Amino acid sequence: MDKDVDLAKRAKIIEWLKTELVDQMAHLLKGIWEGSHHKIIDGLASLIACCYILGRRLGISLRALDEAVLDKMKKHREEGHQLEDWYGDISALEDHLRKR
Repeated sequence: MDKDVDLAKRAKIIEWLKTELVDQMAHLLKGIWEGSHHKIIDGLASLIACCYILGRRLGISLRALDEAVLDKMKKHREEGHQLEDWYGDISALEDHLRKR
């Protein structure tokens, strides 16, 4: 019986985190619309934190997620992504993650 309760609890948490992602995206977009620097930072921070926690609940370590982001940024940089070509955003994120 305890195993069934734990499974249901885990599923409920994952569903809640998915709704949190949507809610925080709405918060971010509203902050952008209003031009509120505070709401934009808060929304972005909440989205990032929620993604890390959701990944962890799905069995993905925080380190593995960081490595996946680094791999993705490396691939984008090597393929000449426009954000890298125009602004250097890809390498800036790579540098930031590597220095943590």
